[in-house]
Amino acid sequence: MIKIIIHKGVSFVMALVVLVSTLSFTVESNYCGERLVDIAVFTKAKQCGVNADKTVSSVKMKSCCSNKIEVFQGQDQLKINTFDDLDLNSQLFITAFVYVYPQLFESVPKQSIPHKNYAPPNLIIDFQVLHDVYII
Repeated sequence: MIKIIIHKGVSFVMALVVLVSTLSFTVESNYCGERLVDIAVFTKAKQCGVNADKTVSSVKMKSCCSNKIEVFQGQDQLKINTFDDLDLNSQLFITAFVYVYPQLFESVPKQSIPHKNYAPPNLIIDFQVLHDVYII
């Protein structure tokens, strides 16, 4: 029982490791000066409400807002083997195994049990106890 639980637990952890290692996501944060306005994962962050660049009498003023984007790139080069990548001996073994394995489990015809619904008669006298005869 404990072996089955450990096996399922390890399988679950390995599946999570594969999922997390291939996951990619983006964290976008918006700052207004030194103050953090918003952080967003998978979406765009809210702006601080100040226009990006203002033009006042032909002088361009720089905005106090800044965006910081961090991209966490997951592994995307997983090796996926196909049947053609295997050598000839392995291909023959797999083909023979797939062909023979289902034939190992032939169904047995259902047997009829004639006394299935038969109830034995009630014992009035227990002859073995009465005559002290026991099967050893």
